[in-house]
Amino acid sequence: MNFLIVISTFFIMEGMTWLIHKYIMHGFLWSLHRDHHDHSNEGHVEKNDYFFLIFALPTIALMYYGTVNNYNIYFYIAVGIALYGMAYFFVHDIFIHQRIRFLRDTKNPYLLSIRRAHKQHHKHTGKERGECFGFLWVPIKYFKMYFNKDE
Repeated sequence: MNFLIVISTFFIMEGMTWLIHKYIMHGFLWSLHRDHHDHSNEGHVEKNDYFFLIFALPTIALMYYGTVNNYNIYFYIAVGIALYGMAYFFVHDIFIHQRIRFLRDTKNPYLLSIRRAHKQHHKHTGKERGECFGFLWVPIKYFKMYFNKDE
């Protein structure tokens, strides 16, 4: 049962990420997310990186509360959120934005689809008219670009 809570939470986080990205990061917290789009910050750390703390602190609180209460449901929800956060960091920061040079020359169609969808998202430097707000699930048209190359 606990495994199902972790897995379900991980997948629910994809929908939450889409909503948070579209309506919060491209909404009232655009001031933190803007430098991720317009590259106005020339250092290694962007204001956008504060979202790590914004998302990590409630997760840590859930994990703590779940731990001190005999590993209740809140602990397993926090584990699912934390795993999603780790996946997000690996795919978004390391793979897509190449903060650490890794998997640059991949031929994996799924990873290439994610990268293409994210590039589409970044073609808009303003907070309006965005697209592809998700992370692991991308529109079918991007999959078709890489899975149907022989057609």
